[in-house]
Amino acid sequence: MLVHPNRSDLVLLQPSDVESTTPPAHAEHIGALRSVLRWAHEYLMQPHPELGRAGPVCPFVSASLRAAAFHLAVCAGADLDRREITAQVDAFREWFRELPQAGGRKVNLTTVLILFPDVRTSQAPELIDGVQAELKGGFVAAGLMIGQFHPLPPDQAGLWNADFRPLRSPVPMLVIRHMVGTDLPFLAADPRHTAAYDRLFGTTTSTGA
Repeated sequence: MLVHPNRSDLVLLQPSDVESTTPPAHAEHIGALRSVLRWAHEYLMQPHPELGRAGPVCPFVSASLRAAAFHLAVCAGADLDRREITAQVDAFREWFRELPQAGGRKVNLTTVLILFPDVRTSQAPELIDGVQAELKGGFVAAGLMIGQFHPLPPDQAGLWNADFRPLRSPVPMLVIRHMVGTDLPFLAADPRHTAAYDRLFGTTTSTGA
């Protein structure tokens, strides 16, 4: 478990903390935390018949777990609004940039999953998707990615199968990770995002890199 040096309300748990019989923090939300960890193992790390390609749904997760770079956080509260969620995510983003980096510059494996277990499913499009869309530009400009996950079928289709919705999760969450070379398809719709990608990886999108 990691506690922010200046803010005791910001806590990062590792899988071993979540699996412990006596979790060191967020015991009241241990069910949500464990359901997300199971989802990571049983869904993200596995192939899926509707994915449209071979391999796991998310090839990043297994390596992140092996590197002990997979962290979970909880942002509780049934009355959170977009401003409060944005403030929490911004705080975790600043801390994220100070965490020890696992892997190299182009394949950094550090990941933070911020769970919002008290956000109602019906609120997820506004509070989770809305905050992700609002913050994505700033994240990408900093060489980071922010992903949105929740129980509702998301609008975003899979890259290899337009009928597949890979971002469904058991708990609403926003996920922070470093941008990697394979992220270009997620950025191609916005020239500002592709420009940030080019600055980070030293490529030009016109070459198809």
